[in-house]
Amino acid sequence: MSHFETRQHELRKTRLQMVDGNLTANLRSVQAGVSARAYVDGYWGFAAAPAGGAGVAAQVQRQAADNARAMAGFGPRRAYALPGAHAAGEQASHGGPLLSAAECSERMAALHAHCMKTYPGLRSTRVMLTDESHLKQLQTAGGGRSLSRIQRAAAYVVLVGEDEHGAPIELTEIVSGPGSLADIDWSLAALAPKLDVLHGHLQAKRHAVPARGGEHTVVLAADLAGMLAHEAMGHPCEADAVLAGAVTAGLRDQRVASELITMADLAHHFDGRELMCPVYVDDEGTPADDVTMIERGVLRQFMHSRETAARLGLPASGNARAYGPDDEPLVRMRNTAILPGSSTQDELVAGVDDGYLLLDTSNGQADSTTEFMFGISLGYEIKGGKIGRAIRDTTLSGSALKVLQSVDGVGREMKWSCNGYCGKSQPMVVSVGGPALRARAHLGGE
Repeated sequence: MSHFETRQHELRKTRLQMVDGNLTANLRSVQAGVSARAYVDGYWGFAAAPAGGAGVAAQVQRQAADNARAMAGFGPRRAYALPGAHAAGEQASHGGPLLSAAECSERMAALHAHCMKTYPGLRSTRVMLTDESHLKQLQTAGGGRSLSRIQRAAAYVVLVGEDEHGAPIELTEIVSGPGSLADIDWSLAALAPKLDVLHGHLQAKRHAVPARGGEHTVVLAADLAGMLAHEAMGHPCEADAVLAGAVTAGLRDQRVASELITMADLAHHFDGRELMCPVYVDDEGTPADDVTMIERGVLRQFMHSRETAARLGLPASGNARAYGPDDEPLVRMRNTAILPGSSTQDELVAGVDDGYLLLDTSNGQADSTTEFMFGISLGYEIKGGKIGRAIRDTTLSGSALKVLQSVDGVGREMKWSCNGYCGKSQPMVVSVGGPALRARAHLGGE
């Protein structure tokens, strides 16, 4: 048996929602379990069970080994020597005591009251809070013994109005960060200036015009650049996707983007600060390293588990992650970003004669060919280097490779967020980041 790991995993989650001052959801959950994974004769066996008595760990260990041996009945398979060190250590906890449901509800009600008083004409407000905490204790047969944590929280405030034709329109302000709801600043004092800006955008959307369909010069604000990095280029650089035939498989050490583009999946720190989703050791017990997927336009590295690293003859990077106590580790991103350049967003806009400024997105999807489509929920025309009218909700699409090759300006201000999930057989807590970009991409029309 060349690899064996046992994980004890506790997942705590909170979700509260208030609609027009009425608390409609107050959910708190705890899930705890023990899992084990064995690598035998080239096959993996996995087993999991709810946390219980002292015998649970031994039971799932036996079951994982039995499952691996059963898989071997499908026929001989090459057994790789799995690379990577076995980490030991304990990750420190973030923050202090949790906020009670009553404290959260009181703050949410104050936000609702402020919005309805300050912004006449609103049809509705929604305030949603989420936080979750993952505590993982991992042991490996190679001597690894680690305790790792993921703690993140987010607050969402949605303003709902109507356009000049009476149709509903809405925009969302999001605050997210590491720790619990007690550790991020979603106070009224902190959010009020941001909500003023959001309401200004909502008013502009009342008179929005349709975007012209077709390829245009666009300035992607940081939120969209982060999604582009994650969805359109991050997934094709996960080594299991590479082995499955992603377009990136044959492009290593080739130019795939403008030389202004450097893109990385960062383990736990950037620019001297801990990131929003710090991973010091992954769920196989591998110490986590940064992965530079694109370096000045050239495709360099992929994200790896122990097995994908062995199959491609490369180092393990610490990207094997499992979301829940009964989930098996998969190759997953951590903190994925395009790294900053030298321009301000205003300078990028000033360089556009006829195009669009795209500020926010409602969703996004991409495939292994790097083809993507994002919903655009907030954008403006650019005419003669000046921001013009708001545009109606539309889509942004294209090939990430072609879009990144067209980049002729990269912003210098980084923005990080960790409010969403990445989907790939199981959800995953990730963060995305980036500066603004100027590129060519396709917008949907009416």
